[in-house]
Parts: sequence; C-alpha cells; structure tokens
Amino acid sequence: MIRKPVTINLSTGLEARPVAQLVQVASQYESEIYVEIGRKKVNAKSIMGMMTLGLDAGEEVTLSASGTDEEAAMVSIVRYLSNGM
Repeated sequence: MIRKPVTINLSTGLEARPVAQLVQVASQYESEIYVEIGRKKVNAKSIMGMMTLGLDAGEEVTLSASGTDEEAAMVSIVRYLSNGM
C-alpha cells in the first residue's frame, strides 16, 4: 500500500467534470484507490463518492493505492491532481 499527501492544483477544484476525469484515470487501474480528507475516505473510482468531498483548489488530500499496479496508479493520479494532466 502506498499513501501520499497531494495538494489539488486544479483551478476549479474537483467539480463535476474534473471529478469525472479523475474517476476515469483511477478506473484504468486494478488497484484499490482512495482519497481521504479529514475523516472522510472515498473510493476514487466512484463519481458520487468523490462529489461528496467537495474539494477546492489548494486543499490537501491523502491518496492511497493498494494492488498490483499501485505505483503506476499513484503516479497518474498525482499528476492529474497536480496539473490536470
């Protein structure tokens, strides 16, 4: 399992379109991927779950990935959250 803090650098934060794109990125991987902020932990492959977080630009979240392709998944998601790919 890999855990990493990441600051959201998307100008709009995680609104509907960026959340959908994040879910698409996460869904490419077999690993279990979660986004955590405070006491909330949500599956990064769930659009509805991700929308409940209501994350804004500049907020810091913790990503976790566990599985056979966890390293590749983490790299892709960190890249997306850092600059929108």
